[in-house]
Formats: sequence, structure tokens, C-alpha cells
Amino acid sequence: MLLKDIRDYQILFLGLFLVLGIGTRDWTLRPELIGVAIATSLATQWILSLVTGKEQMANLRSALITSLGLSLLLRADCWTTMAIAAVIAIASKFIFQVGDKHFFNPTNFGIISALILTPDAWVSPGQWGEEWWYGLLFAGTGGMILQRVGRWDTTAAFLGSYSLLEAIRNLWLGWTWDVYWHRLMSGSLLLFALFMITDPRSIPNSRIGRVVWAICIAGLTFILRNYFFISTAVFWALFALAPLTILLDVLWLAPRFSWQEADEEAGTELLASCTDAIHRVSN
Repeated sequence: MLLKDIRDYQILFLGLFLVLGIGTRDWTLRPELIGVAIATSLATQWILSLVTGKEQMANLRSALITSLGLSLLLRADCWTTMAIAAVIAIASKFIFQVGDKHFFNPTNFGIISALILTPDAWVSPGQWGEEWWYGLLFAGTGGMILQRVGRWDTTAAFLGSYSLLEAIRNLWLGWTWDVYWHRLMSGSLLLFALFMITDPRSIPNSRIGRVVWAICIAGLTFILRNYFFISTAVFWALFALAPLTILLDVLWLAPRFSWQEADEEAGTELLASCTDAIHRVSN
């Protein structure tokens, strides 16, 4: 049975990654912190939806996706830190808006806020190691989501630009190519490129805007990682350049993404494919 909402697939895959990470990577992530992230995110989404009267934001799927993203990436010693991150992450969607569109990625905003405001929060970019099968899993599941929401351009622009910059640096320094692949084969980098930077509700609406935006994030990530030696460079780069979305939406006008329209389009494509298959069999 096919899931009706694209976000259901995101929830399924992120939940799978969480179970897989805990089961195969020996993460020091306590189950109660996952529960705090989920409960706090859902409660905050529901309360703020009632307070602001924005019924369109009452859908709890996005809040669940945010909580799973926090559980996958953010680490903390105290449950209060995870709760603070979840509250701020959800609240950012209601506070930082232009034209009824939020421009900060909620998960990313929660992570950065926790790193700044609390003493016990941290992110471990290398928590997935560099096993090739993790990369295949992330690429396969992420590719399925991106195909349905039509945001492959963002991932391709980011990974292509960042890979090119790292390749140039690798050649300049005369390093062997195993060093290059070591820097790129990161599960957290792929998760970021496939599931965070492609959030269709907070990134630029137009294709050219998304490509320009993704290239800028790749460039800033490269600078922060290689010249300021910040291991969490991708998250800081996305946070710093999120407001650029506002300018890019003004420069290149395009319709805003709608989950409902995406679901209807995917359903139409699926129906057309089934009809075509039946037609071929009958002939």
C-alpha cells in the first residue's frame, strides 16, 4: 500500500536511519531524549498552531520530521537541552516568516540554537563512519523523496560544487585521492544534502534560485571547514545563508511549493504509469 503523503516517506526513512544508527553505530543516544524531542516538537506545533490560528500549520507530520532530524544529528547530556532545541526549532517556523513562508530550516535552527544557548549540546558529523552501504541507502531513499518533490537540483548543485572545491584543494596540496574520498564519504554530509538542504518549504522557490543558493552554501561550507576547521560547517553555513532565500525569491519569482500539489502530481504520474502498463499488457 502506497503512502498518501510524501512526508510519510520522510518519516519512515528518518525513523529507519535512527534505528539503524542506534543498532549499528553504537550511538550514545538515550531513548528518553528521542522521546523528549518527539513529544516536545509535536506539543509545540499544536500549541502554536492554536495560538496563532494558522490551521494550515497544524499538520503534525512536519513536526515529527523535525524531531527525528534532531534525534539523528543533535547530542545532549540533559533532556532540557533537547527540549529547548525542539521548542526553538518548531517556533522558528512561526516567527521567521516572509509572505507566510519560513526561511530557516527548523531542524537546523534548533541544532544551532542548542549549540549557542546550552553548554552540553554537540553534533558528531562523523557518527556514520564511511561505510559505502550507508551512502547507497541514503542516496536511494533520499533520491525517492527528491524525485517526488522535484528538488534534485538543490542536492546536485550543493554536492557538485562542494566536491569540485575539495577536488581542487586536494590537487593543490598534492594529496592522494583516498583523502578526497574520505572527506566526502560522510553519512552526515549525505543526510544533510538529501534531507535537510532540500526542505521544499524553506528553500528558494525557483530552480535557478535553489542552484545559486546551494552553491553559496557549498562555498561557505568549504571555507568554514578548511580554513576555520569547523567540523559542523554545513550546519553553520545553512544557518547563515538561510535569509538569502528571501532575496532569491524576489529576484526569481516562482510558485511556492505545496505538499498537496506535490501529492496530487505524484498520484497523477502513478496513475498514468499504471494505465500505460495495463495498456501494454492488454496489447
